[in-house]
Amino acid sequence: MHSTLSLVVVSLVLACPASALPSPAEPAPSEAPEAVPPEGEAPAKAVAGEPDIPAEPAPGLLPELNVYFPEGELDLRVNRLVKKVLAEGQVKYNFVDGDISAFLRYRYYGFARTYQLSVFDEIEFANLEDFSNDFDRVRGILLLTEWPETFHRRKFLLTELDRISSNKEEFVFDTGKTNLFLRLGYQIGTPNDERSNSIVGESRARVEHLFTAFRRIGPGDAGLTTAVTWGTDTVVGDFDYVKLEVSGLKRFELPRGMALFGRIHAGTFPVKQELDRDLMASGELPITGRYSIPREEFFRLDGRDNLKGLDEKLRGTDEVHSTWELVYPWFLGRSYKLLGLQWENWYWVLYGGVGNIGFDQNAFTELGDYIYDAGTGFEASFRLRDFEFFLSGLVAEAFNAEGGVQFRLSLKSYH
Repeated sequence: MHSTLSLVVVSLVLACPASALPSPAEPAPSEAPEAVPPEGEAPAKAVAGEPDIPAEPAPGLLPELNVYFPEGELDLRVNRLVKKVLAEGQVKYNFVDGDISAFLRYRYYGFARTYQLSVFDEIEFANLEDFSNDFDRVRGILLLTEWPETFHRRKFLLTELDRISSNKEEFVFDTGKTNLFLRLGYQIGTPNDERSNSIVGESRARVEHLFTAFRRIGPGDAGLTTAVTWGTDTVVGDFDYVKLEVSGLKRFELPRGMALFGRIHAGTFPVKQELDRDLMASGELPITGRYSIPREEFFRLDGRDNLKGLDEKLRGTDEVHSTWELVYPWFLGRSYKLLGLQWENWYWVLYGGVGNIGFDQNAFTELGDYIYDAGTGFEASFRLRDFEFFLSGLVAEAFNAEGGVQFRLSLKSYH
């Protein structure tokens, strides 16, 4: 059944009519159109060979397909812009584990602010090798409001209501409960970086770029994103917490067309309520189930957006990590034919990261507990007939953690 659904989704993409889409250095159709920079403020610097960003998404039906390995995840989006309203449908399907998410959102581009209304349903199953019917499910609705101040500065307000259910015994305190929260955010720099946007806005549906996909970062080749989230147990809410999060992004120019991209992310829960001390002492609950915090809101240290060489799933309430990408252009704007494909661009990438996570602020100061990882990879673009593909790959390993060598691959296609 899972394989059949995957083929149906891929067939749907190939059948959809599409107008020309921007390259990965350009904004996705779901993002707000960029305005002209204010007088006296220059646009951020671009990488050689990088096309200009269009003023707004192209009209018509805009399909976008992303595939991730070894996660076995497929992300299909179909967008249509009608006057000032962008309607988008999205399906994320993991054909290894069977996880599936569905999103429907409407985004209105106003003169002074932008509104996005989204509804979603996300179901995660146990790993395929476990032969289990256990699941976690989150259904919700959100309203995201954005106030652009200048070309490089903007404010956000997110109101979200999530309904949580699961048949797993270890998540008994989350099951049948509702997470109602408000999030205030502020962003300086690029409006097109998915990792930064997930901090201030919708976090589940982002495109997980393996490397820093958007090279126009902001004034001084730097960006900063901050957010505070308040989960309230009033009205219909069942959780009580306050979450603080900050992320910085910096680009350094180097000789021979090379560039170094650095990221740092830190987060903490200054307010968190313990649920049941007796159960905690008995060890019957996982540590993430001992606080009045939904599991989705905990920080993670593993994954494509964090330490890429870490395979162990680590969650916590206090987290800090930094990643670095040294990008070297092998060739740009060329037309090399190999294996029936027309290769146009290729970057070599050296990657390194360090970070730690825990359930108190000692995670920031216990230097001996930090995890280090490093790896090497590439970014490339090629064409096949009328299709354009963007391919990223990485081999990385965390030196003082379990899991061994990790291989990550992502493929994006446009028509």
